[in-house]
Amino acid sequence: MSATPDDWTISHFSQANPEGEGQDDVAALLRRVADTIEALGRVDVQDVVLHQDLTGGEDRPSLTVYYVRR
Repeated sequence: MSATPDDWTISHFSQANPEGEGQDDVAALLRRVADTIEALGRVDVQDVVLHQDLTGGEDRPSLTVYYVRR
């Protein structure tokens, strides 16, 4: 291991389905996030984290995607 760690910057975004009917649809959320990643262009995804929130008494999952530009 080197004496000093390498420095680098990572970007991220979080995304959820719109509130209301279908807000708990994880498959739709994954498609929405895939579209966003594709729109970013050339990136390397480093991590994806699923969060479960409760909105209006119903589950509302969200995803946070961590990535670096190529």
